[in-house]
Formats: sequence, C-alpha cells, structure tokens
Amino acid sequence: MRRNHRTTLIANTLAVTAVIAVAAGCGPQSGKAGAGAPAAPGSPSASSSTAPSPSASGATRPSAPAAASASAADDKPGGAPAASRASATPAAKPAPKVLMANGSKGDRVKELQARLAQIGWFDDTPTGTYGAVTTAAVKGFQGRRGLPATGATDSVTWDRLLGMTSKPTAQELAGRGVNKPAAKLDARCMTGRAMCIDKTSRTLSWVVNGTVQSTMDVRFGSQYTPTREGVFKVFEKSRDHVSTIYHTAMPYAMFFSGGQAVHYSSDFAARGYNGASHGCVNVRDKAKVAALFDQVHIGDKVVVYW
Repeated sequence: MRRNHRTTLIANTLAVTAVIAVAAGCGPQSGKAGAGAPAAPGSPSASSSTAPSPSASGATRPSAPAAASASAADDKPGGAPAASRASATPAAKPAPKVLMANGSKGDRVKELQARLAQIGWFDDTPTGTYGAVTTAAVKGFQGRRGLPATGATDSVTWDRLLGMTSKPTAQELAGRGVNKPAAKLDARCMTGRAMCIDKTSRTLSWVVNGTVQSTMDVRFGSQYTPTREGVFKVFEKSRDHVSTIYHTAMPYAMFFSGGQAVHYSSDFAARGYNGASHGCVNVRDKAKVAALFDQVHIGDKVVVYW
C-alpha cells in the first residue's frame, strides 16, 4: 500500500513536470525543426503556437490578432495606413519645360532675341539662331530676376519675358527701332552736376541743373561683383588708368566708390552685354566718355539706381 502510494506520487510529479515544460514552450527554432518534427533536447516544444516568438532582431513579433489591431489603428482618422503613408509624400515639382536652348533655330528664337532687345539684354540683330550671344543674354536676364541662370529658355523664363515685353514689330525683328526703355532721371539727379546712372535702361546721363547734356549706353558688374547703388562723389580721375588688380586698361576712369569707376571699356565695345564688369560702370562709346571725362569735376555727384 505504501509502495503503491509512492508510485502514484512519482507518476503525478512527472505529469506535472511535463505540463510545465509544455506551457513554457515558444515555437520551433527557425531552420532547425520542420513541421511535425520533434524539438531538439532542451529546445522549446513545437506544440505551442499561441505564444509570441522572438524575431531575428530580438523584438517580439505580434500575434495575428495584435497585427490586425495595429492595422486597424492605422486606418483611423488622423493616421494613414503604413502603405499609404509612404505614398503620401509629396512628389518633387517637375522642372520647367525647356522651350529653346543653344542650337535652336527659327522664328521663335528671333522673337526671343527681339524681346530681350526691348529690355536691353540683347544688343545684336535678331538672327533666329540660338548661340553663345543669346545664351549669355538669357542667362543674364534669368540671374537678374532670381531664376536659375541656365541660359536655356524654359517655360518660366519665357512667361516672365512675355510679361515684361510687347510683341516685336517687323522693324524690331530686323534689328531696327528697338523699343528700349527710356532713362528715367532719379530725383537726386535734378540738382547740381551729376552722372545719373540708370540700371534699368542701362544708360548714363550727364545732367547739369536738371538738364541732360548727353546720354550713353553702359553695363555693370555681374551678380557676383555688383555695381554699388546709391549717391556718391567723384574722388579721383585717371585718363590712362590701368587696373592694378586685373591689369586691364580703364581709360577715362572716374572713381566714385572704392575701386569702382565710370570708364571706357574696349570689351564692352566688342562684346556688348555678353560680358560684365567687376563692378565698374563700363561705357562703350569712347568719344562720348572722353568728352564726359573733360566735363566732370572732382566732387560731382554720381547717382546709381534702378
């Protein structure tokens, strides 16, 4: 009787131990035991399918109901599903369409050149061929208006130009009678003696007591070396000046702000508005600037404005 009781006690203990072992199991080892295969000694039992199993990164993988709950939460107002969140990122804005560029030819290019001439950015006869001269003119127009200075005429550049110009006449398309904007004298130029320099019309007017004595075409520095704006005074004149920085000739130089001066430019005379100065006011008509040099006195005003 005592032996039977001991035997029963041992059997019950073994049964409880087996139950505990099964309850602690968490699924088969990946790549070790296949479906229906016995677990290795000491490994978790393959019979447990409800407990969470560790992922490769050590995080607990949610059971099917938990995953479904997470998806449902994502679908609630205020939170997009995971798949749609990725696609909800706004697409990059497409680049403007290029309408004309270096190498283009035709009537539209000629119209482009004539329109640029109206606002002083094209200084040659329209040819209908988009070459280096037109590329440089478009690049200057773009840079001045905060557009990407590519030199190619895209839809944004073209629309901006159309808004600033009028349809070219037959004479303008032939390079004659360009409707260049007239210089508008700044109020600061109307008293005393002043070189009145208008960046919009790209002209210099020599004004004495409100009366214009002469006017000449000028060009300015690039966006990287801009010509300063404001009211200055001529503090030095040098008839045969040579730049000590760039070692280039600056005849009839009239200095008004640091190293910036009004002077004749052979490069401007040769290339027109396809180039730029390092900040000086270039004059391309040598006879006119020579006459101006003889009239301007030290202390005369220089007004540079838009």
